[in-house]
Amino acid sequence: MNSVDDLLRRLEQLNQIGVALSKERDITRLLETILVAAKTITHADGGTLYRMTDSGQALRFEILRTDSLDIAMGGSSGKPIDFPNLPLHDERGQPNNHLVAAYAAIHSQTVNIADAYTEANFDFSGTRQFDERSGYRSKSFLAVPMKDHEGDVIGVLQLINALDPQTGEVLSFSSADQSLAESLASQAAIAITNRNLMAQLEGLFESFIGLINLAIDEKSHYTGGHCQRVPALTMMLAEAVNATKQGPLASFSMDDRDRYELKIAGLLHDCGKVTTPVHVVDKASKLQTLFDRIELIDTRFEVLKRDQEISALRAQLAMRDVKDAESESHLWSECRAKISVLDVDRDFLRSTNRGAEFMKDADLQRVRDIGVGSLWRNVQGVESEFLSSDEIENLTIRAGTLTSSERDTINYHIVATIKMLEQLPWPKHLKNVPEYAGGHHERMDGKGYPKGLTREQMSVQARVMGIADIFEALTARDRPYKQGMKLSQAMGIMHKFRTGGHIDPDLFDIFVEQGVYLRYAEQYLDPWQIDEVTPQAWTQ
Repeated sequence: MNSVDDLLRRLEQLNQIGVALSKERDITRLLETILVAAKTITHADGGTLYRMTDSGQALRFEILRTDSLDIAMGGSSGKPIDFPNLPLHDERGQPNNHLVAAYAAIHSQTVNIADAYTEANFDFSGTRQFDERSGYRSKSFLAVPMKDHEGDVIGVLQLINALDPQTGEVLSFSSADQSLAESLASQAAIAITNRNLMAQLEGLFESFIGLINLAIDEKSHYTGGHCQRVPALTMMLAEAVNATKQGPLASFSMDDRDRYELKIAGLLHDCGKVTTPVHVVDKASKLQTLFDRIELIDTRFEVLKRDQEISALRAQLAMRDVKDAESESHLWSECRAKISVLDVDRDFLRSTNRGAEFMKDADLQRVRDIGVGSLWRNVQGVESEFLSSDEIENLTIRAGTLTSSERDTINYHIVATIKMLEQLPWPKHLKNVPEYAGGHHERMDGKGYPKGLTREQMSVQARVMGIADIFEALTARDRPYKQGMKLSQAMGIMHKFRTGGHIDPDLFDIFVEQGVYLRYAEQYLDPWQIDEVTPQAWTQ
């Protein structure tokens, strides 16, 4: 092959490398691709890629390769580079011009050396020592600075020993080699800068998401952990599905971009809770608003008890002249009996207020009877029904602590989430975030909210997030109104949701078979919650 054909071939390689660099997202693979490509188009035996440290005062080893010695460090080799950084200035602040790579970075200038052993302008004592130990002969060097779009040096590409493709003889780096290496260094610097900018933007975006979740956390510390645990469980289940090669979900797969998109959706799935009133989110008892109003009812009971005592004492006083001890004792016994009834009613209402158990019809009626069957004299001195209609409504909640209107308020957070996320100009690789995040309260049978979607209308990712959201809520130990469930209890409920059309049955099967629930439990649940799960018991 003549020199012209070789140059044309290498130029074509350079174009292909440029395309590959523009597509690579992983910075480590990007750096390795750059070095390998530079060695290929210049026929170099070895090379090192340095990056500027954050301080801008030294060069850091990133990737090192020498083919003839079978040396591979950094990058995909799995072998770390433990060489010290190359300082750009000495202790007196003078430029470190005696090292080739440092000189190229300091002066933003390519250095092309035909033979290191005869070069007088640079210190190659370290190179000679390496050669003596390894039996290698370092000869030609080419150090090319990598400059970003603003002309700042962000790294150095150093190549060693250009080889004749036919004979393997060590040659000097030609002017064509230098031009190709400089072109590649320019493309590489742009690719690295773009990747760094993307990483910075992603970091900024994730920090902004963290800011939203912090706002929710500060507003209600009961939901802060939820915003972190649901994404974690979502990714665990998604990875398990991705690894599944059989069954109805065998075709599902994710690449790094898909993973990042789902991760962002998980972090944002409850961002609408910033609109939810904190007294509803944190409602730990049925009568709680800004405070637990059961204390007001306690006060009314005390008023009624004192009224009974006062009434009895007045009756006794009326008998002072009569001096009927038996009648006085009877009056006082009646008073104590009525007070005992009030104490029992008070204890009942306090128990009811906790919302820990499902209320029977008889209990609901008893609340109403207490509310309208007793009169108390309010602060205006007017006799009033013991419980207001709002208090009766709250105390007759069958399960939990939320009224239907409060539950609607809670549920609205998903509508707010969708509205918020649909306002953002999502890039192509994140365009599904609103759908993933907005679907975690839908059901497979179409009875969920807010859109009433069916299984067929939902992505796998949204269905995954639905399972993660429910399981986290069942097992969470930081809710104001309940303790976290044990694994066996939570998984039993999840199985009922599977058979009842609430969650995706295929995803739940993977959730069980791949032990996703247990891996999550070992990381996020208290030890007392982790008990034995026996799927056989679910069908009995």
